[in-house]
Amino acid sequence: MAKDSYIYTQLPGKKNGPLLFLFHGTGGDENQMPGLALDLLPGAAAISPRGDVSEFGSARFFRRTGEGVYDMDDLAARTAKMGDFVKAHVEAARPSSVIGIGFSNGANILASLIFAEPQLFDAAILMHPLIPFEPEVKGSLAGKRILITAGRHDPICPPELTSRLDSYLRADGADVTLEWHEGGHEMRQNELVAARDFLAPYRLAQAEQEVRT
Repeated sequence: MAKDSYIYTQLPGKKNGPLLFLFHGTGGDENQMPGLALDLLPGAAAISPRGDVSEFGSARFFRRTGEGVYDMDDLAARTAKMGDFVKAHVEAARPSSVIGIGFSNGANILASLIFAEPQLFDAAILMHPLIPFEPEVKGSLAGKRILITAGRHDPICPPELTSRLDSYLRADGADVTLEWHEGGHEMRQNELVAARDFLAPYRLAQAEQEVRT
């Protein structure tokens, strides 16, 4: 069953509110991202799957043959599987909005999902993504809200590839915000602030729903 095709952690959240999908980085697991979700959008429901590919014991969401060299056939298959997982949980929860948040390898599988099925997410936060290929968007990203955060001195995700991803998404009509910091592959405070600001409309919608009920 697609809904149980990954090991995952779930935050219950408020009924009919936003639903977050959280994707960890290489070597993380289903427990890496929920704390961040609670900080960025308190009260939201969340699903945090564990990557089902092992790289020398480290969990990932798809295979690679080297740093920045992806097994594209495996990426396509894992993207389709994750898409089915997301759709099954969305169908069960019927949330007001669907938001993806991914870090590093998690940002890469989230970006691949956005390319393959743009309708899956209302908004997405890609933290330190690395997309070393020209994406083929199967649909339109017109009006899709996307935040990209990155380090200008990231040894894993070269800044020029971040800028290229930004250009790809904008060219397909996405509403993109790009937030840099002066460090490397780590999360820094200004990108967390940017993520909170990006999610502000969903906090407002939650507050308005609580007033009505």
